[in-house]
Amino acid sequence: MKRHSLEQSFKSAYKHAIQHADIIACMHDVSNSWTRNALHPTVLETLKEYDHLPSFLILNKIDALKSKRVLLELIRVLTNDTLSSPQSYWNRKRKIQAKSSEETNTSLKTKSEESKHKDVSWSSFHEVFLVSSITGSGLNNIQDYLIKLAKERAWEYSKGTFTDVKPETLIVESVRARLLDYLPQEIPYNLQSAIEYFSEENGTIYASVEVTCPSARIERLICGESNGRLRQITERVTSDLVETFGKPISLTIATRSKKHD
Repeated sequence: MKRHSLEQSFKSAYKHAIQHADIIACMHDVSNSWTRNALHPTVLETLKEYDHLPSFLILNKIDALKSKRVLLELIRVLTNDTLSSPQSYWNRKRKIQAKSSEETNTSLKTKSEESKHKDVSWSSFHEVFLVSSITGSGLNNIQDYLIKLAKERAWEYSKGTFTDVKPETLIVESVRARLLDYLPQEIPYNLQSAIEYFSEENGTIYASVEVTCPSARIERLICGESNGRLRQITERVTSDLVETFGKPISLTIATRSKKHD
C-alpha cells in the first residue's frame, strides 16, 4: 500500500467482492524467493473466513523460475500436499484425496514440517494453475476453467440500459486502462490522467487527455522512440472508444512531466 501509494479502499474492496463471488482465485508471486514459500497471512485469514466458497491457486511469474522442481515443491507446500500437480485440472476430483494416500505422504515428512505448512498453506484449493502474465502462458487454462464453472443467470441490466458515467470519465479511464497494458511494474499507478478538451460535433467526438508523469524519464518511457509507444496507446484507446460510443473518435494524448531529470 505505502510503496505504490494505493488507495485505502484496497484494504476492504476485496472482501466486498468476495461477498458477491462464486469462487475465489488466489494469485501468488513465485518470482520473489523471500515470500513465495508462504501464502500471505491476510490471504490465509480470508480463505478461512470464506471457506464455504471454492478456491483455486494461481502461481504467477513462472517465467522467472527455471526449475520445475522448485515449482512442484511450491505446489506441495502451498497446498499442504493436497494437490500433487496442476495437470488434468478439470478432470481431477474436486475434493481432497482420500485419507489413506495422505497418510502415505505423511510418512515422508516430519511433524514439524506439517505444522509449518499449515501456517503457510491452504488445504482446500480445488486447482492449481501455473501462469505468466507477461507472456500469457497458462491464461487460457484459467479462462476455460472459469467458463466451465460459470452459472447461467439473468442479466443484471436490460439491453436498453446505458451507463450514467460522463463521456469524459470513460475516456480518461480508457487511457488509464491502456497505460496499465503498455507500461511495466508500478509506473502506471504513478501517472495522473485528466481530460483537457472534450466536444461532440457532427456525430464525431473530439477529445484530448493529458498524462502527467512524475519525471522526464518516465515521460520518455511512455512516449517511446519517436513517440512510437504513445501512438500505439492512442490507437488502442481510440479503437476502444469507438466501440464504446459507437461513433468516430478523434483523440489526442499529451504527456508532461512534473520535474526534469
